[in-house]
Order: sequence, then structure tokens, then C-alpha cells
Amino acid sequence: MTATVTREIEQLFPDLVSIGDADLRDRVAAVWDEAISTGCGGKGWSVAELRAIPFTLLAGDIDLAFIEHLNSCVKQCIAIEKVLGDVFGDRVPIDHDHLIAGALLADVGKLLEYDKDAQGRVIKGSFGEMLRHPFSGVALCYKHGIPPEVMHIVATHSHEGEKVQRSIESIIFHHADFVDFDIAKFLGRPK
Repeated sequence: MTATVTREIEQLFPDLVSIGDADLRDRVAAVWDEAISTGCGGKGWSVAELRAIPFTLLAGDIDLAFIEHLNSCVKQCIAIEKVLGDVFGDRVPIDHDHLIAGALLADVGKLLEYDKDAQGRVIKGSFGEMLRHPFSGVALCYKHGIPPEVMHIVATHSHEGEKVQRSIESIIFHHADFVDFDIAKFLGRPK
């Protein structure tokens, strides 16, 4: 992974720099780089298109973007980690690097799940009809040597994780993710 690609990914996700392990930080950037270049039905996504992808396709027409959602979740995870540390100390062990890497990668598979229709609207593509983003996200992560503790967050963050015991980091991310999702559903409700 080149430092240039990592810096480009940092521009999308400023909290990437809070991952202390430089190798893990570069691997997270490499996963994003591949997802950006191979997603959208194999056509790839431009940075402008990435910034325009809606947070979710399941909440109607809302003014919340995918990249904003990911940055919101990372900031929520950092805040939750701080609160838990302030109140419980080391009795609630949290691996900061795994938490942030997982928060940044949980939805990376959406770049493969989503495509654009003939009018340029973001839709669930044929790939996404076959594999939801937790599955494609884990595949991308595995390819780039992401640790299993981080892949666990990616795999279990959505309803696919209801059948397994989530790690502490996955529990934190799952709830941050659904804070945003439930708000999006509220904002997108019929009025």
C-alpha cells in the first residue's frame, strides 16, 4: 500500500489516523482502495460518487450520505469507548485499533453490493442480490490480511450477527450503526 493511497482514504475517513498500528491502518486503506476500484458492478466508484451514495437504500429519500454514516459510526465508537473507559476502567477491555478498523470496514462491502442504474441512481446490484455487504466485506478483508477480530466486526455488525456471540468491539459498533440506521428510518418515514 502506498502512502498516497492511505492519505486519499484518510481524506474520506479522518479517524483512520487514530489506528495506532501503521500496518493495520495501511491494510484498512488497501481494502477501501480495492472496494472503490472494483465496486459499482466492476466499474469502480469516483470520490464524488462515493460522497453521493445514500447512507442506506432502506429508509426512503433522506439527506444522509454513506461516507457521513461511516464517519458518524467511528466517532460514536470512539465516544462509547471513552465513556466505558471512564466509568469501568480496564474491566471492559476494548482494543481501540480493532474497534476503529472494524467501524471503518463494516460497510466496505456495500461498494460491491451497490451499483448504478441507467439513470445513475444507486441501487442494489446483481452482486448485492447474491451477497450482502457483511459477506463481501469479510472477503475483501481476508484478502488484505485484516485480523480475524476485525473481520468479526464486519461479519457480525448487521442482522447476520444475531446468531453469534459478538465481541465487545462488535457490540459497540453494532449499536452505533443502528443509532444511525434507526434515525435514518425515522427521517425517511412517510409524513
